Amino acid sequence: MRVESPRAPYPILAGAGLLREGSAVAEAVRGRHALIVCDRHVARLHLAVLDASLRRLRPDVRIALHVLPPGEHEKTLDRWREVVDALAALGATRDATVVALGGGVVGDLAGFAAASWMRGIDVVQVPTTLLAMVDSSVGGKTAVDLPAGKNLVGAFHPPAAVVADTGTLRTLPPRELRAGLAEVVKYGAVFDAGFLDWLDAQADALLGGDDARLAEAVLRSCRYKAEVVARDPFEHGERALLNFGHTFGHAIEAEQGYAGAADGLVHGEAVAVGMVLAARLSAALGRAPSADADRLEALLDRLGLPVRIPAGLAPERLLARMRLDKKADAAGLRFVLWEGAGRGRIVRDVPDDAVLDVMRASTASVGADA
Repeated sequence: MRVESPRAPYPILAGAGLLREGSAVAEAVRGRHALIVCDRHVARLHLAVLDASLRRLRPDVRIALHVLPPGEHEKTLDRWREVVDALAALGATRDATVVALGGGVVGDLAGFAAASWMRGIDVVQVPTTLLAMVDSSVGGKTAVDLPAGKNLVGAFHPPAAVVADTGTLRTLPPRELRAGLAEVVKYGAVFDAGFLDWLDAQADALLGGDDARLAEAVLRSCRYKAEVVARDPFEHGERALLNFGHTFGHAIEAEQGYAGAADGLVHGEAVAVGMVLAARLSAALGRAPSADADRLEALLDRLGLPVRIPAGLAPERLLARMRLDKKADAAGLRFVLWEGAGRGRIVRDVPDDAVLDVMRASTASVGADA
């Protein structure tokens, strides 16, 4: 698969064994320097394989490694600075390549470092989580978080290539696999109700790690995203549909201090809750059937994902977080809602009271104070 971008078309390759075989990554490195960036968990599992493959196939390239601590809370300007300093120590030139090996945190952070170094060098995205394979590695959005909100500092910087070794999914903890499935569900929610039917039918196989079903889910998800990114590379219009559930989800993550798996929801889990809230808000505004929201909630619950706001998060605080979200503009809050399964819509001027009522109904069910 090839994706059109403002810079140049780039390939998306998916399949088992791509890291060990190595040629897809090696061919995407065009210069004399390469910096492989990953976190400690991924380094233990996959770094040696990729490093050995790249050195075997590209002995002409000077390769350096930079290993970060794991976790969403590490996606900061300080960690970005470390990657930039590593590029400086490598002597990286304008034709250097950053290889982002890992999940969405590493992909976003390393991609932003590549966008910043010498006003932009190549990045090759090598996602090792399902969520990164179907979402963050494709499309060129890179960023770091601030205490005020998620992904507030970043750049659009399309990759030179995306190389998704689906064999790495076998090393994912079950919770991370489920979190990735939330982003897969998103594509059906906004683009294709039939895909939701397929996911419902294949839920057990997907949760069981079936290679063929997971590969199909990755490729279908990437195709949906590639098509909308080609039409709207800088999110001036319909690409915003990919943020279904994210306005609520990002607010939950920010209010939890990006605690992640230790003390809060990971990104995909927060998006799952956000999608249910967006569907409920659509129904409350008379834009979509309540039955479709029920169906979405049931599918996410079957996939082992949360569907309610965690206890202790006040709706008023979450609404304040949303006002700092990138999807807000001068006209006020902008939500990605739907007119039913497979029919996402961008909606402006949503009344605050309607948003608060939907969140209060969600938190009340888990005993949080409204």
